[in-house]
Amino acid sequence: MFWVPLLLLAWALTGLACGRLCLAASRAATQERAAPPGHELNLYEAAFLSGGPTRVADVTLVAMARARRLLIAHTGWATVVDPVGRDDMERSVLGAIGPAGQARIAPIRRGAAATEAVRALADGLVTAGLAVPAGSASGVAAAVRQVRAATVAVLALGAVAVLMPAQGREAPGQVPVAVWFGLPLLLCAGCLVIARVEVHPYTRWASPAGQRLLGALCTRGDQLTAVAVRGVRAVADPELREAFSGRGRREAAHGGH
Repeated sequence: MFWVPLLLLAWALTGLACGRLCLAASRAATQERAAPPGHELNLYEAAFLSGGPTRVADVTLVAMARARRLLIAHTGWATVVDPVGRDDMERSVLGAIGPAGQARIAPIRRGAAATEAVRALADGLVTAGLAVPAGSASGVAAAVRQVRAATVAVLALGAVAVLMPAQGREAPGQVPVAVWFGLPLLLCAGCLVIARVEVHPYTRWASPAGQRLLGALCTRGDQLTAVAVRGVRAVADPELREAFSGRGRREAAHGGH
């Protein structure tokens, strides 16, 4: 019976992991609301639900560049042409660039993503039930990872118990040791299956209602919508893509040596 402590440890790991997953999934379910009737995502909302605050900054930069109110060089520098922002997001980008009228894209993205305008956008989406409250999606994903780790641990503990030299042979009619470890293993597998069906995918930004609206938005073919949903890799201009990738900045730095 030297395997009993190993079985108790397996059940403890399983109980903690599955309990955490159930709580995280329950909180995520209670936070989901139906999308407001007739609600249509604007460009900034779609960007936030797809990629968070940085994606909002990206789509604003691309929109301003396409409108020739901002010049973005392939080397990663942005220069202000029109210093008057048309909305809060554009004013956030201009504020992140600063009074010099020129800055690198990386700090512009970070600065614009951290502004009050983006936080207000996020709060509005959470209130509407379209965005995931901070920490909710990461909590579900972390709980799923913990259940997976518990599954591996149960398998390892079961293998050790079965292969223990002191285990000997089971008496006639005695339940095999492997069966005892199969019970917590079955519970872990069941929790993972239920989590995948009920709360998958574990997105960081969009709630299930927000994901449904994003799915409808994907049918639109304009480039700014594509950038909002898929990121700067959807930009058609290769020089603009290079500016966001940082390759141009590295090439410029090497060329200066």
